[in-house]
Amino acid sequence: MELNGQTVLVTGGAGFIGSNFILYLLEKYKNLKIINLDKLTYAGNLENLKTVEDDPRYSFIKGDITDPAVVGQVMVGIDIVVHFAAESHVDRSVMNPAEFVMTNTVGTQVLLDAAVKHKIKRFHHVSTDEVFGSLPLDLKLKFNEDSHLKPNSPYAASKAGSDLLVRAYYKTFGLPVTLTNTSNNYGPYQFPEKFIPLVITNLLEDKKVPVYGQGINVRDWLWVKDHCRGIELAITKGRLGETYCLGGSEDMINNLVVIKKILKIMGKDESYITYVKDRPGHDLRYAIDSSKAEKELGYRPTIKLDEGLEMTVKWYKDNQGWWQRVKTGKYQTYYKKQYGDMG
Repeated sequence: MELNGQTVLVTGGAGFIGSNFILYLLEKYKNLKIINLDKLTYAGNLENLKTVEDDPRYSFIKGDITDPAVVGQVMVGIDIVVHFAAESHVDRSVMNPAEFVMTNTVGTQVLLDAAVKHKIKRFHHVSTDEVFGSLPLDLKLKFNEDSHLKPNSPYAASKAGSDLLVRAYYKTFGLPVTLTNTSNNYGPYQFPEKFIPLVITNLLEDKKVPVYGQGINVRDWLWVKDHCRGIELAITKGRLGETYCLGGSEDMINNLVVIKKILKIMGKDESYITYVKDRPGHDLRYAIDSSKAEKELGYRPTIKLDEGLEMTVKWYKDNQGWWQRVKTGKYQTYYKKQYGDMG
């Protein structure tokens, strides 16, 4: 599928991955239009897109994907939907599961209904490896497209529900869909309560770094721009109705090792590490087998973790105003300053 000449609706485009994806597309494709629909919750930050806010190919609409009226209006004239919008922080889902079910599951259903009504050419759904549950630490198993859904947190369960809905709308209504399940992303513009930017920004503030349990949990880390390219490939080359798993790291390492790598980059010692009580239902290990995406789409991550961590640390050092405003909540004033009281 060709992207040039298309009008693309990106949901959740003011978030971490969504904003990186918009910047990626606008840099690569000169003849496409992007509409960004975002509710601007705590994780949505229009400062991420400051460099393109005056680009005639880009427009922003503040709105909630659970509102059928808003979604119905926005969907008019859209060719492709790329659906990022989601509540994504596991800790927050433990505190308020209902909010995650509404946004991640019901919101996806509202979007799918509108996509069917308006005969969208492609609906691409962005999901997570967390829907597959947890892998044992002592085996070399990896998740793939045939892995059973075994979510262990309200967040993961709400995303699993959305994945199943997307598949059902393909089978029942013939909606042309593709899906991707990704591993943990990291890179520029990530909200600093997430693991890697929390470590970096705490160290920049000369604060301790919290580690759940003993730090033995293993994640598959993917540089966000490699993820953006994987999504692009799924849309342009993927088979309809198919799911593609997009992984990152070749060598799985635990969270404590990641922290020690960041400490080394930043010239800090291990006295900054402090162990805290583990969270409920904390998955032990994630790992993704990307061989299907590699074979069918030509997907392969280009940035290894050590290089990506160096670049990420540099970005947070160079953009201290951005994350300081996020940590204090002042970033939320940017929308009102830029857009007034439009909603």
